[in-house]
Amino acid sequence: MKPSEATAHNVVIIGSGPAGFTAAIYASRANLKPLLFEGLLKGGQPGGQLMLTTEVENYPGFPKGMMGPELMQLFREQAERFGTELVREDVASVDFSSRPFKLVGGEKEYLAKSVIISTGASANWLNIPSEKALQGYGVSACATCDGFFFKGKEVLVVGGGDSALEEAQFLTKFASKVTLVHRREALRASKIMQDRAKKNPKIDFIWNSEVIEIKDPAKKKVTSVMLKNIQTGAVSEKKTDGIFMAIGHTPNSELFKGKLELDPKGYIKIHDGTLTNVPGVFACGDVQDYKYRQAVTAAGSGCMAALDAERFLEAEHA
Repeated sequence: MKPSEATAHNVVIIGSGPAGFTAAIYASRANLKPLLFEGLLKGGQPGGQLMLTTEVENYPGFPKGMMGPELMQLFREQAERFGTELVREDVASVDFSSRPFKLVGGEKEYLAKSVIISTGASANWLNIPSEKALQGYGVSACATCDGFFFKGKEVLVVGGGDSALEEAQFLTKFASKVTLVHRREALRASKIMQDRAKKNPKIDFIWNSEVIEIKDPAKKKVTSVMLKNIQTGAVSEKKTDGIFMAIGHTPNSELFKGKLELDPKGYIKIHDGTLTNVPGVFACGDVQDYKYRQAVTAAGSGCMAALDAERFLEAEHA
């Protein structure tokens, strides 16, 4: 055994959402003594996108619902309880060219026999001033997470692709009216999705328009949006109870470009569970999942990654 291998961590986990903390819980219980990089999101708080969710009602085991940050704090406490070492740093660089793998976080280099990546994905936002202030108070990027809170209310969906129409369709189960706002005069979505949306009596469309402001941060709730017609420049106000951004997600995979195989959209490619193209490196959660993107599916894949890492390490010493 090389000296570097003696000081290498069995498992290093990058990312602290449901996937990362679940991987940590399972790896800890397997006595692998994992090290987890929480990152510096929102001043060092763990939790990924759930930190932006006020109420989580669809996570099993919490029939009365749970605030997103509270749920992630429970994940964190459970991982710590079983012995996970937490580092409140971002990983600045990785070297997967030889083992043990090398990771730099803060001013320090860390060595790892295996790595689990759970850096998640970030919803794309409009980046207008009031948007951030109202996230969790009527501004959302996840209809399946938050649609239930808009029973009998009117909502807007921003976007024009398949995901926007899926969100709009889903929201009609709860909302009295769903208006889709699109920058162009034609949708980018597949024809079957377009036909379905246009036949739905609850779905309306506003074309050639963009949202330039959301009201009202002072009231801590969405009351209306200001729309600008791209062709004429005319600005109008539309009342709404909520607004859903469906303009895509960006996987947090910049760190792994040139180090791992990524798909054209930047998601980490996996096979046989959570295996990447580099033996000993595993990926779980939204950084590899462009389809489901739920806390419960992320947690499930975190469990899979920990089991895959455990088996990988066991096979080395068999």
